[in-house]
Formats: sequence, structure tokens, C-alpha cells
Amino acid sequence: MTPPDDTVTGTRPAAGARRLTEHRLFWPAAVLAALLLGNVALTHDFFAVRVQNGHLYGSLVDILQFGAPLVLVSLGMTLVIATRGIDLSVGSTVAIAGALACEHIATAEDPGSLGTVLSAVAVAVGVAAAIGLVNGFLVARLGVQPIVATLVLMVAGRGVAQLITDGQIISVSSSAYKMIGGGYWLTLPFAVLLAAALIAVASLVTRRTALGMLIESVGGNPVASRLVGIRAGGILVMVYVASAVCAAVAGLMISSNVSSADGNNAGLWIELDAILAVVIGGTALTGGRFSLGGTVLGALIIQTLSTTIYTLGVPPETTLVFKALVVIVVCLVQSSAFRARLSRRRGPAAPATAAGDGGARKQEVHP
Repeated sequence: MTPPDDTVTGTRPAAGARRLTEHRLFWPAAVLAALLLGNVALTHDFFAVRVQNGHLYGSLVDILQFGAPLVLVSLGMTLVIATRGIDLSVGSTVAIAGALACEHIATAEDPGSLGTVLSAVAVAVGVAAAIGLVNGFLVARLGVQPIVATLVLMVAGRGVAQLITDGQIISVSSSAYKMIGGGYWLTLPFAVLLAAALIAVASLVTRRTALGMLIESVGGNPVASRLVGIRAGGILVMVYVASAVCAAVAGLMISSNVSSADGNNAGLWIELDAILAVVIGGTALTGGRFSLGGTVLGALIIQTLSTTIYTLGVPPETTLVFKALVVIVVCLVQSSAFRARLSRRRGPAAPATAAGDGGARKQEVHP
């Protein structure tokens, strides 16, 4: 019986560790864990979760609740980027959705009724879907570059939000509307449950049907997709509509959490955070394969980083600098070429030795 080869058995754990580190979700999860553990050093009860009045409270719950809008915007951005596109109008869509909903509730006869809130939500989501339809039409039908098409609505959309609010902050008093972003259900923040439900729907649609494969095909090779009969135009329009709807729900969360709509500051620069979350999650800006799970981790990393910065008492003016540093670090550790360069070690020239042995054996065989 041949004894087991220690060399072979010793390489199995190393191979398993290598496969683990090469998984697309490993490094985002590792960075998120490192940020969370770092907060424990700053706040010893950071992981503490308490129940008060039947609701869960704690730093972890706050990260999930305040990060839910960014998660949703990033979710839609992932689908757009997977098609080699970009959506810079999501921040303006956030502002428009919140402004429309609050304006509708504030001018209603019964602002606190459930029917008023549902109609406000329907108006906001419907207008957002129309914005996404315009973006998709410009990109898919007219051939406008995605960054140009969405940049137009990025600039004009915030002006539209200002027109809706007449340049003022609209405050509303509605417990039903407050539920969307600041309420609790089953002891958890309703925003977290709503975000989780939309993530589950997106995962089922893109991974349990052919839609995800079609999106990756259009983003990976649009010419080949067209040749095999895939209607890329319809796919492009659909992802831009989905991105706008996700941004609208995020806008409802943000405005309902503070019971007001600010057309100037609501969702300001959230499009940049969403793009960073998608990149941190491992989805390439060149299109093709995408990872919804990685995007969720990327969004939570950004929200955790914001919480850490506020805990440290860093001035808000320098927050973007710390975000940039963390993003650079995460992108570097995800780069296989960068990791290979760091782990490269100079050792004995094994190939040359092997070649020498082979030459010796050749001389012995052929004297």
C-alpha cells in the first residue's frame, strides 16, 4: 500500500485557501469584517443590540437602516453597469421621488390616510419609471452614450425637484409615510425589510431565469448578442427603468425618514457612492458578469465607513478623502495582479534545475 504523499496532502489546504481568497465575495466581506471589528476598538458596545419598545436598536441596526437607500440605488446601478452603461441620474431621481411624494401628501385632504400615502408612492414610482424609460430610449434607440444621456437628467432632474418643492423644504406629518423609512415591523426597521425583499426579487429574477444571462450577454459582447437574436434594446431600456425605480424607492425611504423633502440635498452624490459600491463588490465597469451580493457588501462597506468616520469625529469636509482611501485599498486587494506582485518571492530556479536533471537523464539514456 502506497503511503500518502505529504507534499500532495499539504497542498490541499493551501489550494482550498487559494480558492477561498479568489472568490469574488471574499475581499469585500473581509474588508467589511475589518471595519466592523475596528469599530469595536472605538466603541466597546458596537455589536450590542437591545430591544426597546419592541424594536431593535444598536449600531449594526443603524448601519442596515441608513444603508438601505444606498443598497437599493446600488442594486439598480449594478444592472446598468452590467450592460456597459452608467446611470448618473439616480441622485436626481431620489430627489424627484421624495419631492413628489411629500408634495402629494402635503396638499392632500387627509395626509395621514393610507390611501394618500399609497397614491403618493404610486406617483413617485411612476414618474421615476418614466425617467428610466427616457434614459433607456436615449441609450438604446438613439445611441447616446450612457454617461451623456444620464448626465443630462442628473443636472436637469435636480432642477425639476426644486420646481416641485418651489425651492423650499416640504415637511409632512403622516405616520403611514413615516413607516417607509423610519418605521419598524417585526422588531426590525421597515426599510431593511423592504430592501431585503427587493434584493430577493432581483436575485430570483436574474439568477433563476434567463434574464441575468441576457444582461451579461449584452454587456459582455453586444455584437454577438445581436447576432444570436437577443433584443439588446429592450434589455437596455429595462435595466434603466429598474435603476430608476430602485432610486425612487430609496428617495421615499430618505424623505420619509426625516418627514420632509429637500430637492437640493436629497440623494446628493449618492450616484457616486453607488458606483463605488458596485466596483467594490467586484462588478467590472466594462460590463458582463455582475454580483448582486458583492454590491450589497460594497454598499454596507461605504455605510460602515461613514459610521466609523462620524464616530471618530472627523470633519465632514474630509469624509470623502477617507472614503477614497478605503476604496483604493479594497480595489487593490481584489486585484489578482497586485496580490501576485506582493506575494512574489525570489527562490531557487526550479525550472532550470529540472531542465538540468532532464538533460542528465537524457545523456544517460543516450550515451
